[in-house]
Amino acid sequence: MPDGGETADRQPAVAPDARVPAVAPDARAPGLMLGEDVRVGDGVRFGAHVVVHAGTIIGAGCVIEDHAVLGKRPRLAKGSAARGEVGRLELHERVSVGAGAVVLAGASIGEEVIVGDQSFVRERSSVGAGTLIGRGSVIDNDVSLGARASLQTNVYLTAFSVVEDDVFIGPGAITTNDDSMARHAPQAPLRGPILRRACRIGAGALLRPGVEVGEEAVVAAGALVARDVPPRAVVMGVPARVVREVGAEELLERWR
Repeated sequence: MPDGGETADRQPAVAPDARVPAVAPDARAPGLMLGEDVRVGDGVRFGAHVVVHAGTIIGAGCVIEDHAVLGKRPRLAKGSAARGEVGRLELHERVSVGAGAVVLAGASIGEEVIVGDQSFVRERSSVGAGTLIGRGSVIDNDVSLGARASLQTNVYLTAFSVVEDDVFIGPGAITTNDDSMARHAPQAPLRGPILRRACRIGAGALLRPGVEVGEEAVVAAGALVARDVPPRAVVMGVPARVVREVGAEELLERWR
């Protein structure tokens, strides 16, 4: 779950864009704030009032829209399981970061990823090339999100989730990683779900900690997934049960 409360690290200072002559004049925008040692590639475009914290790397051709915040350090509650090393934020080439989005230090965002308006990506999470993160979605800390995945509006990927390539997650889907709801030993491991290649998760589905959804499987809208889902199975209901197999005509290679 997202943390709030005490500051884990002092926030790095940010400086007005006038202090960073390395940024080309055509990349500047009203209210742009860049921290120390920010690296900006060729052809980057900034919207108004963007804040880029110290050490952030922005690849060539990226578009950073109004009021986005990049490279902010995480703020953690006492006893948070999210503690660990936090490095630089790196945006690879041609990433689009939407208005009001926040991407924390330590994340890695692959080429041509779209980070939707008001979405949030936390530290030590990686997002593969060509993935879409829909408006208002949250990628918690230590998530591995593969290439060409499609997350719709208001998806929540809990910490320590693994999402492989070409996965579809419908709007409002929620993953969880802690059956005890924080009443566990300090070092108890949290287990996010594992979503295998090209599986599809319907709108509003809820996945319990540690479940695995198999390759090319389908979870119907509103389902509660309490057990592993076999590859190519279609499950629905509360709790989710297998109702049929995904047909050959529905497999990803037929739709490329």
